[in-house]
Amino acid sequence: MTTVRHPEKAHRPDNPIQRKPDWIRVKAPVSREYQETRQLMRRLNLNTVCEEAACPNIGECWAKKHATVMILGNVCTRACAFCNVATGRPDQLDPHEPEHVAEAVGKMGLAHVVITSVDRDDLDDGGAGHFARVIRAIRAAAPGTTIEVLTPDFLRKDGAIETVVEAGPDVFNHNLETVPRLYPEVRPGARYFASLRLLDRVKELNPQMFTKSGLMVGLGEQKEEIHQVMDDLRAADVDFLTIGQYLQPTPKHHAVMSFVTPDEFGAYRTMATGKGFLLVSASPLTRSSHHAGEDFERLREARRARLAAAE
Repeated sequence: MTTVRHPEKAHRPDNPIQRKPDWIRVKAPVSREYQETRQLMRRLNLNTVCEEAACPNIGECWAKKHATVMILGNVCTRACAFCNVATGRPDQLDPHEPEHVAEAVGKMGLAHVVITSVDRDDLDDGGAGHFARVIRAIRAAAPGTTIEVLTPDFLRKDGAIETVVEAGPDVFNHNLETVPRLYPEVRPGARYFASLRLLDRVKELNPQMFTKSGLMVGLGEQKEEIHQVMDDLRAADVDFLTIGQYLQPTPKHHAVMSFVTPDEFGAYRTMATGKGFLLVSASPLTRSSHHAGEDFERLREARRARLAAAE
């Protein structure tokens, strides 16, 4: 009998989980540093997307004391077909969460932190004000830490994007996730062009702020569709693109339609680089927050190099 984590997905037919190819398998997390990171998150009552989304890189990242904090609770108001985060009626916001996040950043000694969240369609501002409070708390407690936000789409939440940009994160990330044709079945609560417009709006508000977006492959998309999404992102002046393999969390989630080979990821990386992104990360295990700190330094260097070449 299959245990269904998400009651709202119970009506979906089962999709058998395919055996992963050798290039995707990762070791189980066992390190002492992993356990210390886990204990810190529990003590401060913090959620992480590493756990909630069943990220395959959790062992590697937590061993390095890197974690992506998920604010606004651990229950999402949407039911995307790819996502392992629970869906339902969220709890009230924790007023102490900004200070707890800042404390965790300080105790882990992070040079770069990624803050993400569930969708909160129930809130008037979609949680944008809470994002801003978290950013300000980190700035106060750890002024040397650079901050990356990975936000929801703030669909129909007037002023939300402006609130987050005004708080001054160093990187504003919002994932398109997949090609527009697949939105109705993969990301039914979202709108492709609304997400694209969010990224464009960030650059309008602050042209110097780095923007970033991510795609999953293996959901049934065509290569030409991925190339078109790259063009759409470049038209919005997005700096950094990540592309990774979709992995099916449970039989109730969208099936893996294909396992994209490392060579195919290499071709995507070459194509995206040629289209003008400052930085491209494309591999089977690439995730939005994987190596985010190192990638931020590479982003800054790439911008400096491009500006120097233009002089």
